[in-house]
Amino acid sequence: MSSSLRRAAVILFTLAAVYVVYFHGLNGVGLLGPDEPRYAAIARAMELSGDWVTPRLWGSPWFEKPALTYWLGAAGSALGLPGDVAPRGPVAALSVAFLGFFYWMARREFGPGAAAYATIVLGTCAGWLAYSRIAVTDLPLAVFTSASLLAVLPWMRGESGRWALMAGVLLGVAALAKGLVPLVLAIPFLWAVWVRRKASQPVARGVAWFALAFAAAAVPWFALVIARNGNAFVQEFFWKHHLERFASGSLQHGQPFWFYLPVLLGGLFPWSVLLLLLPESGWHKDARRKLLLIFVLFGFVFFSTSVNKLPGYLLPLVPAVALLAGLRLAELPVAGPFLAGSGMLVGLAPVAARVLPKAIESGITKSALPELDIRWLLGAVFFAGAVTWLDRHGRRGAAVALLGTLTAAAVWLVQREVFPVLEQRVSARQVWNTFEAKRGQLCIAGIHRNFRYGLNYYAGEELPDCTATPKPWRIEQSPGAVPRLVEVPR
Repeated sequence: MSSSLRRAAVILFTLAAVYVVYFHGLNGVGLLGPDEPRYAAIARAMELSGDWVTPRLWGSPWFEKPALTYWLGAAGSALGLPGDVAPRGPVAALSVAFLGFFYWMARREFGPGAAAYATIVLGTCAGWLAYSRIAVTDLPLAVFTSASLLAVLPWMRGESGRWALMAGVLLGVAALAKGLVPLVLAIPFLWAVWVRRKASQPVARGVAWFALAFAAAAVPWFALVIARNGNAFVQEFFWKHHLERFASGSLQHGQPFWFYLPVLLGGLFPWSVLLLLLPESGWHKDARRKLLLIFVLFGFVFFSTSVNKLPGYLLPLVPAVALLAGLRLAELPVAGPFLAGSGMLVGLAPVAARVLPKAIESGITKSALPELDIRWLLGAVFFAGAVTWLDRHGRRGAAVALLGTLTAAAVWLVQREVFPVLEQRVSARQVWNTFEAKRGQLCIAGIHRNFRYGLNYYAGEELPDCTATPKPWRIEQSPGAVPRLVEVPR
């Protein structure tokens, strides 16, 4: 096969894998949890009302998060995307676009081998994949914070001010995803640039351009929403959902300090073994690598110190981890043992498929491991042996590509096996389909907020509470069960 045909085949295969991993089945399960249907409802209201400044949930201002994720969902509705693809599709497209930018910047700074390895690691790790397929704020925050960090790398080497402008704009957009969080995460690279300003005049000039670009991107929406809503926005957004979220357990997401250790391991699945490479990532030889490592450590400590913790908070650190891992894979004379570990984990993907529904429904700590199937172990051993053999014979690129392909296949397996279970037990979409015939006769009595927000979204209105507005039919829920209809005796 000629080199041009081989290149075309690789491109077509990559496009097919990207479609399967990021876009296939976006409508295969209804919106999940309390946040996704809530944000989708706000986005739909923005698109219908034409008010793209003040987020509103069922007519009332909602100031927990900035507007970027709502704008993405509203754009999906305006484009006429079908069903639940409307809020999810723009997030998936943003993720794929970032992977292209990530590869381009990594190749520019560190070469094609490291860029390819890092992009495959990032694009096929569980955390990045999962949050690329749901319409919440974590992926947009991770994309724009990480893109800003990548733009700082050439700036640190003294290149022209366009990189300072780009880094500032990207961080400003990240602030539109999640407020002050990206500013805190930016402390390591702002500090690195500040330290280098005396050694490089272009770096020093870039500081001012960075600040102006950040303000130009972030300030207009914040100024408009404060002008329209006043102190109510300031109190709710900055005080309650920034300071209280960090220091107080009142928001009911309190977790122990070590919470993010298993989250990081799970989020990097099946590449979790590559974390062992980070201490020897060559940071002492290169200021850019040192910055990446400090960014990861600083962010990890910051999120661990916060009282309230959710798994998605850690997502902005994953691209930097993937880049450091890709750099080490490009340099190691022998990477077989590390790739073998990832191969073993890919082979155990059926275990994750069995655990996932319960983990989403009740939390990972309440999910019991399924009975071990010898076929899973045999598959894991085979995959580990295959990538080890490829690496030993000088085919590391093929070994990493094989692992990426196996991960794409595992995603397809999860979609086939898990989505029907989630649709039955976790999402409110199918539940509402059984209730819709009694629209106007329903009220809600004591159901979990995951289903409450979902039912409101699919109903297209806020269903009344039975204590305030009794109706002929009550929606009730027993612990561990899906909501059911109960007729009120007359």
